[in-house]
Amino acid sequence: MPAPRPALLVVAHGSRDPRHAATVRQLVARVRRLRPGIGVESAFLDFAEPSVPDALARLAAAGAREVVALPLLLTRAFHAKSDIPAVLEAATRALPGRGVRVRLARVLGPSPLLTAALERRLAEAGARRAERASTAVVLASAGSTDPEAAAVLEGLARQWRGAGWGAVRLAFASARGPRTEEAVRELRAAGWTRIAVAPYVLAPGFLPDRIARGAREAGADVLAQALGPAPEVARLLVRRYEDALFAGTPRLAAAA
Repeated sequence: MPAPRPALLVVAHGSRDPRHAATVRQLVARVRRLRPGIGVESAFLDFAEPSVPDALARLAAAGAREVVALPLLLTRAFHAKSDIPAVLEAATRALPGRGVRVRLARVLGPSPLLTAALERRLAEAGARRAERASTAVVLASAGSTDPEAAAVLEGLARQWRGAGWGAVRLAFASARGPRTEEAVRELRAAGWTRIAVAPYVLAPGFLPDRIARGAREAGADVLAQALGPAPEVARLLVRRYEDALFAGTPRLAAAA
């Protein structure tokens, strides 16, 4: 009998807002439908259940001997570089005798699939392709002080400037400016009559709400929803899982 395929553990940061966990679970359910032959679990660093140790133990009890842990993050910043590897290492070592090996997959961004998901959400909110050249876009992220994460966002903004939008401005809900409302007002002052806000966030919560509030207060014409369980995001999770298996992603320490 062939060995079972490695399981997938999707690791989210978590939020006090229950919409966050609900959105993560919707996304994971879509991944299960795409890959019914593998075990898929979600886990949270904080504020929601199950925890990473509990989810990993559940996969081990179900027979998993190899797990791909996928950070549900758009950029490679502090949580991807420090928090998640440390939690996984400790959780793996807490499973004595089970021999569970864990591979840490790449974060989601950057990826053309995320760009496609952003485009989908904008279209759903009313941004029409025929008006692209006359529409300015505020690409609003949660924000990070990590220079690697900032470089990814700058690259995405440059890509969008070359994709036919009239103008593109970055905005941030924390860590640095400008805020969403400032970017919208700047574009309006520059003469743009149609402004769309595209939140580059995965799920609702405190910072996404700050983005939406700023967009409404400044009078943005279009406000897209969070990426959430968009089909493109689910496909990207599958791609990162497969990349981790076939691209030689280093393993974390295995349980004794």
